[in-house]
Amino acid sequence: MFALVDCNNFYASCERVFNPALRLRPVVVLSNNDGCIIARSEEAKALGIQMGTPEFKCRPLLKQHKVAVFSSNFALYGDMSTRVMMTLAALAPEIEVYSIDEAFLDMTGFARFDLTEYGRLIRRTVKQHTGIPVCVGMAPTKTLAKIANRLAKKKPHYQGVCVLKSHAEIHAALEHTRVEDIWGIGRQLSKLLQTKQIESAADLAAAPAAWVRKHLHIVGARIQAELQGRSCLPMELVRPAKQSICTSRSFGRNVTSLEELQQAVATFAAKCAVKLRRENSLTSLLTVFIATSPFDNSCERYWGTRTASLPSPTSDSIAILRAAQTMLDSIFLAGKSYKKAGVLVSGIVPKEACSTTLSLFAKETPPANERDKKIMQVMDAINNRYGSGAVRLAAENSESWKPHQERLSARYTTQWDNIIEVKV
Repeated sequence: MFALVDCNNFYASCERVFNPALRLRPVVVLSNNDGCIIARSEEAKALGIQMGTPEFKCRPLLKQHKVAVFSSNFALYGDMSTRVMMTLAALAPEIEVYSIDEAFLDMTGFARFDLTEYGRLIRRTVKQHTGIPVCVGMAPTKTLAKIANRLAKKKPHYQGVCVLKSHAEIHAALEHTRVEDIWGIGRQLSKLLQTKQIESAADLAAAPAAWVRKHLHIVGARIQAELQGRSCLPMELVRPAKQSICTSRSFGRNVTSLEELQQAVATFAAKCAVKLRRENSLTSLLTVFIATSPFDNSCERYWGTRTASLPSPTSDSIAILRAAQTMLDSIFLAGKSYKKAGVLVSGIVPKEACSTTLSLFAKETPPANERDKKIMQVMDAINNRYGSGAVRLAAENSESWKPHQERLSARYTTQWDNIIEVKV
């Protein structure tokens, strides 16, 4: 048996944890630059507010119903996610963190327990330890656990816990699940399936296996087997190494000067380097891009990008920043109003795999800059202790181009001066 634990309206729930006055009030969270709605509480959903709606389009509705509106506070959400996952890790022998608000638990050996009651225990424990409400779905396969979790959220009589164990329970759940709602199917494949009168998960489970393999290939065959109760997707206890890392932002205002773009690109390059060091990896390929607003006149739009290989794989912030600045100079066009920029590192390899890598053209391997290595180690140690950004490279600066965050809540768990004070 697998359990899928999914946080309810995660971003909105995080905002409510430290502000009890919001518990019965509609809450929405906005995307970068306070643009679109990316999270809604149940009360906000009941008002008809749709996911992805630009904030300005529903501003009268938000004011009319006194909806609490927040800018994205990713520092808070990331830390609360860690707390939820640490709590779940103590409730099952193995855990696979699937996303910021979802995790699979291995329930092997729990047959002697009442699984529904254990699911309620999971809900109570996470709520008590973190304040975040969750729903739990359990089933013999991960795909069925996804369906069970969806039913736990959508059907009030499950009270947040749905266990699909018997053949009859599984078949009934499949009949009530549309084919586009199956994990791994999505809208495009669902259109193909619907042309063949495959409308529900039960229809897909009963479809001829040869037809499924021919048209949906190995992925579809695995989904069908999982719907039939045969587990094909094991727990992934070790997260696969990243193939690329991208850091980009849309600016809070138009940026026209090269100096401000250099500050932005330097910040993004440094963040990519930090992520590489956390992964114990090196990059050999660097991409820098800048773009004007997609809403500008066609003659004014511009997308500049350049990709280059580095002399040797590295995770050194200084080396990556220097290369990024050189590439930016080659794609910058004066007179343009830029709205976005980003840095992408790819060609990522494990650090230990590069200990014997030799250059094809150099006469000998260039000696590593021990001074820069020590600088990176000291910077990481200080930032790990005192918080991200406590020490940074001088070229980094986010004050002039930072995104709009006019409704940003406090970083209650990651910023010393934002910790809640209790006064007796």
